[in-house]
Amino acid sequence: MIPLHDDNPTETTPVVMIGIVAAATLVFFYQLTLGPQAGQRFVYQYGAIPGVIFGEASLPRGVTAVPAALSLITSMFLHGGFLHLIGNMLYLWIFGNNIEDAMGHVRFVFFYLICGVIAAMSHALADPASAAPMIGASGAISGVLGAYLLLYPRARVFVLIPLGFFFWRMYVPAGVVLIFWFVLQVISGTASVGGGGSAGGVAWFAHIGGFLAGMILIGFFKHPSVRFFNPPSRRSARSF
Repeated sequence: MIPLHDDNPTETTPVVMIGIVAAATLVFFYQLTLGPQAGQRFVYQYGAIPGVIFGEASLPRGVTAVPAALSLITSMFLHGGFLHLIGNMLYLWIFGNNIEDAMGHVRFVFFYLICGVIAAMSHALADPASAAPMIGASGAISGVLGAYLLLYPRARVFVLIPLGFFFWRMYVPAGVVLIFWFVLQVISGTASVGGGGSAGGVAWFAHIGGFLAGMILIGFFKHPSVRFFNPPSRRSARSF
């Protein structure tokens, strides 16, 4: 199930979300200008490394660029390839504007970063001695998804469903899309236990931790006028 867009209009321009997309994209293209060795060094400098965070390991002299705690934030703006970047930014673009609209620009900054930090720590706790750097915005974006589930589960999301060589196109309630996504993360995370909480290079527990953080924190960050479990927008209701 591949989401392409939602049918959930906003009242404000999501300047923070746009800024995050722009920053992550610029950092990625900067990574592409580096050679293989310099690129790997860059990832170790700014990625979140569980062993370094918990003091179980240390970077070689001259490689350290930021304190270990700060790497929990810098790691959110690095990506490992085009598909990694595009997948993350697509989910943020679809769901992030409504969450920013629901809490305001400044609160959204803090919400996004806090969810990202909690997500990174969730991954790190699964294998605290790991020397492999974690990079990507998916943990923070998972927090956005968790918040969206509680605020707009009845909004419609246009998805592509692979059926062999063909794709079935349809609108699906956001709650179905997001619960399906979360169940996949839990299944994959459970299957990866014993391998440090990651399989295929994916930090499943970061997704799980970020999603749960978003569900918990949205009540503290949203505007009081924004209620939980909002009905579909009028535009959505008319287009069935």
